[in-house]
Amino acid sequence: MKVVVIGHGMVGSRFVDELVRRDPAAEVTVLGKEDHEPYNRVLLSSVVSGRTDAESLALPAAEADRVRVLTGVAAVSIDRSAREVVDSAGDRHRYDRLVIATGSQARVPGIHGVANDRGPMPGVSVLKDLDDARRIVTAIPKARRAVVLGAGVLGLEVATGLAAQGLAVTLVHHHGRLMERQLGDAAAQVTAGSLRKLGVNVITEASVARALDRRGALSAVRLTDGTEMLTDMLVMCAGTIPDAALARGAGLPCDRGILVGPGLASPADAAVFAIGDCAQPPEGGTGLVAQGWEQATRLVESWAGAPGADAAPAGAEDDGLDPTNVVRVKASGLDVVTMGLSGKFEHGERDLRAVRMSDPAIGRFVEVVVSHGLLVGATVVGDTQAASELSAMYTRMLPVPADPAHLIIRPLAGAVRPSATSPQDMGDDHTVCQCNSVPKGRIVAAVQDGCESVDDVALATRAGTGCGDCRSLVSELIGACDQGSRARDEETTVPALAGAE
Repeated sequence: MKVVVIGHGMVGSRFVDELVRRDPAAEVTVLGKEDHEPYNRVLLSSVVSGRTDAESLALPAAEADRVRVLTGVAAVSIDRSAREVVDSAGDRHRYDRLVIATGSQARVPGIHGVANDRGPMPGVSVLKDLDDARRIVTAIPKARRAVVLGAGVLGLEVATGLAAQGLAVTLVHHHGRLMERQLGDAAAQVTAGSLRKLGVNVITEASVARALDRRGALSAVRLTDGTEMLTDMLVMCAGTIPDAALARGAGLPCDRGILVGPGLASPADAAVFAIGDCAQPPEGGTGLVAQGWEQATRLVESWAGAPGADAAPAGAEDDGLDPTNVVRVKASGLDVVTMGLSGKFEHGERDLRAVRMSDPAIGRFVEVVVSHGLLVGATVVGDTQAASELSAMYTRMLPVPADPAHLIIRPLAGAVRPSATSPQDMGDDHTVCQCNSVPKGRIVAAVQDGCESVDDVALATRAGTGCGDCRSLVSELIGACDQGSRARDEETTVPALAGAE
């Protein structure tokens, strides 16, 4: 079977890896328009903040004679009648099945003066790929002020990252509250207060109307309320748009993204599939890489004939217990995690129980939403331990105490399993990597099979290839396994020596 994959990002590369593991007969051609090998886009904001080196973002890629990866080669058209993809070099690639994983593009608002026919004004940028991150990092030493447009997850990460680099940062958001898709009013207010303590000025219910230049480079911006502010840098984090241009050009049905059925195939062509941000499945898109990874795995399972693999994920249609629906803000000095119905229960859903604890003075907010004995939503600001415990409970669908207050009030938390504070305290089923649902037991097995570093474990189990928060814990587990191995060796050696005496 000849498979062509358009897109070599986090989702496209994951699909190829899954496919070559599962199907020994598949021959795969991958067209990737970027010159880079697959890398972790989730951590681009960490590159801007200086916490992560750009070179460390590389992801494990499928290595097989049956996989041909063309980097820096874009697909320009799809000939469905001939089942061929034409690339930017003019070559044609025949396929039996085509997988479109083109992701999304940064949405650029209609701001007067922000760009010309040569591209964005110097000083203006988005943050969508590795080249964007490198341009921003290069500009930081020459800048004193920055404006970040958009207070979604990426906007908060970029704003705090630039502030950590010493810039005076203003975060501008069109809505009345930050992260309005995930946070309720109270959580958003606590988050805004935490941002101000980190040196980020927050302006809501406004946007950037005009970019002003001096000698051809950005010098100031004018907001929609008429306010003008000096700035050396404008980073637009105003959301994304599914990259569906190729599909539209090929006559495939598209709405916001490429329309696909529960099995991820186009309703107009059973040989064409779409996964990741470019796809619009019946349950809708979350914009999270976890959903794209789940689709990649499900599509491979479906091709292999696994029962139920071509059905939509359970819980997705009603936004219930969907383990991929966990949002983490990876920001310098700011911890925000939301999952499930976070904030949405305020809109009138019934049969839900909610408990909230808010302490704006220290920047902490915890809210849990429970239904029928399960955690169906939570919002956590400024409490890493609570976020870890609740994330594990949500993704593993564990039963909760009869009184939801036990989930957030530490003195009453006897009914809840305490969080593991060290590798020795963890059970083998304890989830270490939330992004990829990798438990401790699988990591220990990988170390026992010869993995000696965090990157080795990532290659074997995928732990640490998402948000990266678990990499330090993976390192601790490797160290604990090494210590245990040395202790066993000593126990074996000492009796042998005693017997010799």
